[in-house]
Amino acid sequence: MGNVRLTLGTTLNVRPASAAVPPMPETAHEPGRIAERVRRFGMMIRALGPALASLRLVLLGALSLAGACSKSEAVPAAAAAPKQYEVVTLSPQPTTLYVDVPATVTGKENVEIRAMIEGYVEKIFVDEGAWVKAKQQLFKIRAPQYEQEVRTAQAGIKTAEAAVSSARLSIEKVKPLVDKQIISEFELKSAQLALDSKEAALAQAQAALANARTNLGYTNVASPVDGVIGRLPFKVGSLVTPTMAQPLTTVANIQDVFAYFSVNEKIVLSLTRDIVGSSLQEKLEKMPSVNFIMSDGKPYEHPGRVQSASGLIDTDTGASAFRATFPNERGMLRSGASGQVRIPRPHPAALLIPQTASYELQGKHFVYVVQPDDKVRSVEITVVPTPDGESYVAETGLHGGDRVVLDGVASLKDGAKIKPKERARADGGNP
Repeated sequence: MGNVRLTLGTTLNVRPASAAVPPMPETAHEPGRIAERVRRFGMMIRALGPALASLRLVLLGALSLAGACSKSEAVPAAAAAPKQYEVVTLSPQPTTLYVDVPATVTGKENVEIRAMIEGYVEKIFVDEGAWVKAKQQLFKIRAPQYEQEVRTAQAGIKTAEAAVSSARLSIEKVKPLVDKQIISEFELKSAQLALDSKEAALAQAQAALANARTNLGYTNVASPVDGVIGRLPFKVGSLVTPTMAQPLTTVANIQDVFAYFSVNEKIVLSLTRDIVGSSLQEKLEKMPSVNFIMSDGKPYEHPGRVQSASGLIDTDTGASAFRATFPNERGMLRSGASGQVRIPRPHPAALLIPQTASYELQGKHFVYVVQPDDKVRSVEITVVPTPDGESYVAETGLHGGDRVVLDGVASLKDGAKIKPKERARADGGNP
């Protein structure tokens, strides 16, 4: 007989050395075999006595353990105490948000310098990026034909002056004869008309000289304003004409710069709705100063003012164009630069919540609001982030006095009961 293995994993040896069963003789007859089997069965039962007692003890222990486990599992979940969560009671408080819009910088005066005559660039007196004064010479254009025109006009004036002098002499000669009635008065009138014609020719010659000198003056190209020189696409020897699409250069007066930007109609209304004024221009004059964020993300050192706005809204984009002016004594802002205009948006009674108190679902923001019975309810809100990136201003969905769960919102669901704990605040305001 082998070992008996119990279902609980305990192996009992039921064949002690003293209970060995002698083999049955092969020569016994059938009745003897049956008697022998009965005898062996009795011996087996006696040998199993200690093992059965051990089995009984093991089974009793297992039943006791199962009973203890079933009692512990029988404690209802409803008997567990609600979990504690930190909450905050919202109260309106003043804050300022900002609207950042792309902007392009241009100089207060941005002048294209073009050739007024046809000729070749003979000299360039400035370099790209140089600061120039008004009336400072920039280019010399070689156009010898205009020098010849001046000489020709000067000669024409001398001819016209001589003709005028001759006509006057004729009048002086004819007038005494007319007075003595030697010749008819017709001769005097003819001489006077000849003088008038010669004087008109002289005036025409003087105008031709002035025009020739003007054209000759165009060979010297000067800056009309103070400013910074832009690119110089044409070099010495280049042919330039008045009809060229590209200018010789540009001069930008950047002592004050303009930042042009566009704002959609909705933002325009939100920015100006609470400002007193009978027109948009009056409201712009009362708007707070704006800041310029340069392309490296750093704010420009001087604030600016929004001074003008387009009277129309673009029907294609739904936006209106604005212009802000910034002082630029050190020349840090250059014409053509890009950045962002940061417009302040004051909120006199904003409801602030930490960003960790909200969760996002399908592009929408939600928070858990604690009801009077300490059960939570999920509420959809529309938010605007604060400049510090840590909080939201809840524009819709919440009201003053609402209690909002601050942390652990991922473990909550609608209708769950909690144990609210009001967060302590040193300043008495919202976190």
